[in-house]
Amino acid sequence: MKINHSSHWGAFSGSVEDGRLVAVEPFDKDDHPSEILQSIPSALYDGSRVAEPMIRAGWLEEGPGGKREKRGGEPFVPVTWDKALDLIANELTRVKTDHGNAAIFGGSYGWSSAGRFHHAKTQLQRFLNRYGGFTAQVGSYSIAAGLTILPHILGDIRAIRKVTSWRDIAKHTNLFVSFGGIGHKNTQIEPGGGGEHSSGQWLPKLAEAGVEVVSITPLRDDTAKVLNATWLAPRPNTDTALMLGLAHTLVAEDLHDTAFLARYCTGFDRFLPYLMGDSDGQPKDAAWAAEICEIDAETILALARKMAGGRTMIGTAYSLQRGDHGEQPFWMTAVLGAMLGQIGLPGGGIGFGYGSMNVQGKALDPIAAPNLSAGGNHAGSFIPVARIADMLLNPGGAYDFNGEARTYPDIRLVYWCGGNPFHHHQDINRLIDAWRRPETVIVHEPWWTATARHADIVLPATTTLERNDIGASSGDRFIIAMEKAVEPIGQARNDYDIFSGLADRIGVTEAFTEGRNEDEWLRHLYDVARQQCAQQKITLPSFDEFWKNGYVETPEPDAPYVLYSEFRDDPDAEPLRTPSGKIEIFSEKIDSFGYDDCPGHPTWMEPSEWLGGTKAETYPLHLISNQPQTRLHAQMDQGKVSLRSKIHGREPASLNPEDAAARGISDGDVVRVFNDRGATLAGAVVTDNVRPGVILIATGAWYDPDEPGRIGALDKHGNPNMLTPDHGTSKLAQGPVSHTALVNVEHFKGELPDITAFTPPPTKGDAA
Repeated sequence: MKINHSSHWGAFSGSVEDGRLVAVEPFDKDDHPSEILQSIPSALYDGSRVAEPMIRAGWLEEGPGGKREKRGGEPFVPVTWDKALDLIANELTRVKTDHGNAAIFGGSYGWSSAGRFHHAKTQLQRFLNRYGGFTAQVGSYSIAAGLTILPHILGDIRAIRKVTSWRDIAKHTNLFVSFGGIGHKNTQIEPGGGGEHSSGQWLPKLAEAGVEVVSITPLRDDTAKVLNATWLAPRPNTDTALMLGLAHTLVAEDLHDTAFLARYCTGFDRFLPYLMGDSDGQPKDAAWAAEICEIDAETILALARKMAGGRTMIGTAYSLQRGDHGEQPFWMTAVLGAMLGQIGLPGGGIGFGYGSMNVQGKALDPIAAPNLSAGGNHAGSFIPVARIADMLLNPGGAYDFNGEARTYPDIRLVYWCGGNPFHHHQDINRLIDAWRRPETVIVHEPWWTATARHADIVLPATTTLERNDIGASSGDRFIIAMEKAVEPIGQARNDYDIFSGLADRIGVTEAFTEGRNEDEWLRHLYDVARQQCAQQKITLPSFDEFWKNGYVETPEPDAPYVLYSEFRDDPDAEPLRTPSGKIEIFSEKIDSFGYDDCPGHPTWMEPSEWLGGTKAETYPLHLISNQPQTRLHAQMDQGKVSLRSKIHGREPASLNPEDAAARGISDGDVVRVFNDRGATLAGAVVTDNVRPGVILIATGAWYDPDEPGRIGALDKHGNPNMLTPDHGTSKLAQGPVSHTALVNVEHFKGELPDITAFTPPPTKGDAA
């Protein structure tokens, strides 16, 4: 039997024999499918599945808060579904009654399911909102600093969400200067699922059209080989200094567009004294930038001249703002684009995230995709997305965020489903300490991830293949019918069914379910989207016809899409939503906040850790923890595609031959990577695709300590967040700084410990 389905890495059809998924094949409309699809069957049946409801022994014995210092190291006790749901309902009631709704943290940040109804984060937040609210997160680990800074300087986040299309770049661009690269790796992924991988077809077309690409990144592989890019390899976290050196050259050689700056921008006169050194005695010229970023001054001068000599697109990857002072490279990208005067022109200007996701660069009119509403959060409580540990460690503590003086709530209960903070959060040892503070942690999970292992109550959740759903993204031309392929494994239940059971126990059934079952919800959500599409002059078939066909395809638009073209055509009629209506090179509003770590114009500030600082004397390698080729974040790390990339069962760590030779490390060795925050074991890959002084470990290897539950334990598996610092980018955005991390590496010569990340934790007793 064949079934239709979808995932974040693409649509596919599945072959089911005797009730078991045996193979998957990519969607026939996708000419560049992701290999990650081939991990789906092995991950579905992996031994790491959570088989039944589980309660941590210490919590079950002593109640909320019981032996919480043993989270992550204690056995679990199986219980019946009724007992588990009764315990959760009682705990929600206790916390709400005694401490208020803001004491409940509804986490679940993460990509969760591709289905639009069974989307774990939405289901959780919808349920908690029906119960009066919760403490939420705002922003994104991927781009928190960018989401915060861009509305101040460009009025919105269009430059992140809908950039000038590949089609227009191929037609009009002479030079594409990419800070952070343009690769295929991340374009395997699209939130909500996708029917086609368009970057795979457009990047070769850029090369065929003769678009010259300059890739500015410490990693050669950050840009696809097909683009034949010139590689410039700066020190990590020095892009702002390099951009300032380019900007200084434009002014010094009278190559900047003064008319554009006067008509479309404000504050250049406030920025210019800093750039030219009049305010601090240090011109930010090419020689100054070269000293910081280790790109030759003549190369910087030549690049600035070339950028001014033709139609230039500046693309900056999301990754640049995941570092100390991460707001600055995004701000400086906008300023550099404004100085060239090409923002709003076909093939020119700026864009963030090219190569960061499949959707970026698509020529697409967003369609109304089916979408379940979580409703309003009446608790009105939130934290910046990456400040979880700060919140748990400092209840009642004061902090600044985007112009507001705020206070961390006192969290008593953490409820998490559809995400894995022990993958995406920085400084895992600090997180373990923080994770011990709440009285109760509840997790829904299909697999025994580290987050599930550090919970008190773990409920087995279904995967997308064990339920019906609709796959869709506003950035894709397809809506996909996601047919149930197999029956739930073990005692797994859908999040919707779990929350319906809880809603019945706490008296919010009607508000949560609205009287609909799964099939009725799918039909309702599709019909709402169908009506909204009709308003866009897009006709969708009936639900039954859609489900029978397996997908709906909408046409690709013919019209070009150029970011900010309407603003350029008539800035008076189409002003930006900034205080001035213009591009804010100097922001009076940001300046009024008085933040010493984010002043009123883009500024080079030394990161807390970098190769030019004193800490590099102790930890002389800069760690880059980018997204993996073989999975999405930590999803399907136990799948066959990810597993075959491992070295001695551990995540690869790539380093330059020069650094390897200095430490006696050979290709294939197991190495210990360490700093004062922690240590992890990885498998060495010696390659000249990494610049000297840099080591690369992709994110997503499941945390696997040699002593479960102990702060400071050695991770055996290659999780880079053992090493990354946990503080905010600045008081403005409070984003994560995972790419600001110095480490050292040594050949590991002891007996290799076994990998146990995918082995369920110990249990005791029978289900009660």
